Amino acid sequence: MEIQSLPFWMYIVGFLAMLGPLVVLHELGHYLVGRWFGVGAEAFSVGFGKELAGYTDSRGTRWKLSALPFGGYVQFQGDMNPASQPDPDKPGRAGDFQHATLWQKTLIVAAGPIMNFLVAIAILASFNFAYGRSVTPPVVEVVVEEGAAAQAGIEVGDRIVSIDGAPVEDFSDVAGLVAPYPNEEIDIALERGSRQLSIPVTIASMEEADRFGNTFQVGRIGIGSQTREFVPVGPVESVGLAVRQTGQILDMMVTGIWQIISGRRSVEELGGPITIAKFSGEQLSLGWQSFATFAALISINLAFINLLPIPALDGGHLAFYAVEAVRRKPASARSQELAFRTGMAIVLALMLFVTVIDIAKLSF
Repeated sequence: MEIQSLPFWMYIVGFLAMLGPLVVLHELGHYLVGRWFGVGAEAFSVGFGKELAGYTDSRGTRWKLSALPFGGYVQFQGDMNPASQPDPDKPGRAGDFQHATLWQKTLIVAAGPIMNFLVAIAILASFNFAYGRSVTPPVVEVVVEEGAAAQAGIEVGDRIVSIDGAPVEDFSDVAGLVAPYPNEEIDIALERGSRQLSIPVTIASMEEADRFGNTFQVGRIGIGSQTREFVPVGPVESVGLAVRQTGQILDMMVTGIWQIISGRRSVEELGGPITIAKFSGEQLSLGWQSFATFAALISINLAFINLLPIPALDGGHLAFYAVEAVRRKPASARSQELAFRTGMAIVLALMLFVTVIDIAKLSF
């Protein structure tokens, strides 16, 4: 297979076109809900570090573009920094983030990840509405010789009912229940004529590559289907289907990370900003549909990462609010400060770690 190479500028354009709007929409979620509850915003930044350009609106919010394009932030009124730590040197006043009620602060913080989920759902729902829902009966029509399914005794004509207890309603469900689990054993419940069977299958690990030379370890059992049609769906059903698809992608992300933590997958499968830039440029070269689909995937990824219970991330704030709801009082300023510093150290260490992995994967 010939490996396709791209000009360097396409990676830059793809990265900025991918991450920029998603970061803006994430922070816009925080900003809009904060404004809804009467919380003032001192700064809305796309990127971190030195300001490159910006302006101050009539509400006193500084809208700016900063030098490091790896995220963004909203600094609310009364905050000492973009991580919403209260500023002890500022007298409290109406419109401060700290003066909002606990449930209001919770919604303001959760609004960023929720916005990312909504963006992904909107993209997937648009494709569902435009092209319809793919329908393939869960009937085995192809069995690869010497594949995992053939060795386990699965035959052409078998109807798959469930995999490890998860119901299979469409043949497309099989990939999501098999691909993330190379080298693991699963139980496939199927119908063969009038008989109900349960067959254990050890998933084979396959290395696959795309046209850009990117390789992936995926699980395969060696079955296929040749019957496929697209059924038109209405706007409501397309949204419901998009919610389900978003849940499936999120489940695969959680599964993949747990497999890396538990040692069943290599840490080399992790990716940072360089990997995002590489894939963004590649998907951009394939057309707007591939790029939009990848944007939905990255948007879900951003939401998931931000919901991790690490101080300095949205999930860390939500964890503190949960503790406050139970204790009926906030954690001490000292403990919050310590947690914030620890969280920042963890985030910076993770960013450095994935960037080193990114650089190691580059071919010079």
